Amino acid sequence: MATTREGVEETQDQTIESSDKYRSLWADVWRQFRRHKGAMVGLVLLTIIMFGSFIGPLIYPLDPFAIDTSQASLSPSLDHPMGTDNLGRDVMARVMVGGRISLSVGIAAMIVGVVIGTAVGIISGFFSKLDGILMRGTDMFLALPILPLLLVIIMLFRDPLREAFGPELGIFILVVTIIGITSWMQTARVVRGDVLALKEQEFVLAAHSIGSRKRSVVFRHIFPNVLSPVMVAAALGVAIAIITESALSFLGLGFPSDFPTWGRLLFDAQGYITITPMRVLWPGILISLTVISVNFIGDGLRDALDPKLRSQ
Repeated sequence: MATTREGVEETQDQTIESSDKYRSLWADVWRQFRRHKGAMVGLVLLTIIMFGSFIGPLIYPLDPFAIDTSQASLSPSLDHPMGTDNLGRDVMARVMVGGRISLSVGIAAMIVGVVIGTAVGIISGFFSKLDGILMRGTDMFLALPILPLLLVIIMLFRDPLREAFGPELGIFILVVTIIGITSWMQTARVVRGDVLALKEQEFVLAAHSIGSRKRSVVFRHIFPNVLSPVMVAAALGVAIAIITESALSFLGLGFPSDFPTWGRLLFDAQGYITITPMRVLWPGILISLTVISVNFIGDGLRDALDPKLRSQ
């Protein structure tokens, strides 16, 4: 019996060691993230929208740019589930292609904004001599009226970039760049606050005491520990970028009419809202669902990356 009891205890100890051995930070994050019902709903919705935008055009056979005036302004039907526009183009096909462009703009602009914000926040928080200059510059950007600034920049640089890169790629580069360089400030302030707290921690002071270079301290000790707020800012940055691009396109200053985005589809449909109201409804619903989904995912990431909540 003693031998059996010792064998059982040894097996239990091995099981505990095995579970502790294979338990990782990202497993804990995912476990906490799954508890957030809103985040899981947002993840499912965003996955469906992205699948429809990037894979849908490969499955749905109709050409989004094919003009057939005999089929103009049709209501939703089996042949055209979302109806057609005033030129007979299939709205569902155009919404799918528009989603691909809008999501690409949102992701690309988010990357630009997060990279700039993270770099400014780390440099400002870690190097005290540069803190005042960088933070005053950040305050100046925060004080600027963003929408009028975007309109002025587009009017000044739209034609030169079109000539240099073509009408589609030139506008894409312009829109992504201006959204990115006007949306980094909140990320910079959050990252700076975390860096100010981190650089006084014992492990950072120990790294300095053994003669580690500042660059090594930043990349090995500071940057990995500010990934949590950066990831949350990245999730929310996608929503901000999509809304901004949609606003610019709705004002007629975004992509050209033959390069549809959700905002551009709204702009093109506003004159036909009394004839085909569903044409306005579809891109508006998708913009709203995408933004809500990304915000829910950001909330879930914020809770999942909080070590106090993960320990519960």
